[in-house]
Amino acid sequence: MTFTSWQFGIFVSAVFAVFYLPPLRRAQVHILIAASVFFYGYGQPELLPLLLVAVVGTWAFLALSFRRPAYTALGIIFNLGLLAFFKYKFLFFAPPVQTGQAIGDFLLNLPLPIGISFFVFHNISLLVDLPKQKRERSLWEVFLYVIFFPQLVSGPITQAKNFFPQIKPKSIAEVPFVEAVQWLVLGYFFKLYVANNLNEMTSYMAYPLFETVKATDKWLLLFLYSFQIYADFSGYSAIALGLALLFGYRLPENFNRPYIATSIADFWRRWHISLSSWLRNYLYIPLGGNKHGKARTYFNLMATMALGGLWHGAAVSYLVWGFMHGLLLAIERRFVDRLDGAKSPLLNAARAFVVFFAVSLLWILFKLPDFAHAAAYFVGLFSSDEVPNPPKIYRSLALAYALPVILQHFIVPGRPKGSWARRLEPVFYGALVALTFAEAGPDSAFIYFQF
Repeated sequence: MTFTSWQFGIFVSAVFAVFYLPPLRRAQVHILIAASVFFYGYGQPELLPLLLVAVVGTWAFLALSFRRPAYTALGIIFNLGLLAFFKYKFLFFAPPVQTGQAIGDFLLNLPLPIGISFFVFHNISLLVDLPKQKRERSLWEVFLYVIFFPQLVSGPITQAKNFFPQIKPKSIAEVPFVEAVQWLVLGYFFKLYVANNLNEMTSYMAYPLFETVKATDKWLLLFLYSFQIYADFSGYSAIALGLALLFGYRLPENFNRPYIATSIADFWRRWHISLSSWLRNYLYIPLGGNKHGKARTYFNLMATMALGGLWHGAAVSYLVWGFMHGLLLAIERRFVDRLDGAKSPLLNAARAFVVFFAVSLLWILFKLPDFAHAAAYFVGLFSSDEVPNPPKIYRSLALAYALPVILQHFIVPGRPKGSWARRLEPVFYGALVALTFAEAGPDSAFIYFQF
């Protein structure tokens, strides 16, 4: 059941109606847990026991860690072991040829659980943050934090210290309906109108289709994929924020116009903010951060980003993608950060273009997880145009679907109340709804579902 399905619309409506019934106010946490279990099990019921083991196991280690801190490390190892087995097992074991009766064959044939990367990171935040607060939480509160359905499959990754204070009785009178609807409209517009339509075009980046595409069109598709992956993931995050607000919970914003970033560090302060914050707080700083000299700082940056890349999938492409981001961060810290562009709009614009160009090139590794295919696409960007019968890429449509992302990055947020822009907001959101219904692209899964 995806956010864009009609079944999901019925599901959310039913849960919302029950959640705010006055006689059930004391059961709101349990209602959300039951709804989240149903949501997760709707597509993969055979993996519900794994979710149960992950949450109950983490809660047990958490309870023990209040008495002996060593259990925090054991809980982290437990969660990383789950992630390693399901996501990286075939780096160490050959896929079974056929399913036998042996328990080993059964385990190796279990599919990758949707959202495992996200709920494992939630579990680790839980284990690290709560013992510091010296306040134990019930199993039900832990369940809600880990499996809250708006963020369960693809985030945002909410830190435990920011979520648990929000667990309290909710009233429908306190729901910020206008803000929630704005997030939902933006999210569905970027997913259905922008990302799904661009997906039709960027499908030509897949192997071997890209071998039929001219070099100039390869460049166009590369930049279109940059807009697509942003629209797709920021769309998901916006929908998650809107859904959470309907139930009285505020999740962290995940994007802040990342394609106008003037450095790679600035990009990671704007792109997938919840992941970059998690990597900084739970990996980069524990590795030593920038406290042990320049060489160690550069190593920590590259190691953190390489592991962040590997978190996305068990493929060389993801590892190289993360490592390259870490290398660029290290180069910036050593050389580029000496440039003061704050007083030079022209220099800032040039830096933003270079960052966008570099980020877009590295997205090839995301689109093509097979490293050999990614390398071939990169080489093809600089090859001749002698391609027989290349497919026709409709540039006018490409601009129409990419334009919302471009405009969003250059519209200054926070218009003052009473301004003409604020007065026209209802018209603006109405136009987005109309475009979403009239020109939604063919259905496609959210890109981050695979992680």
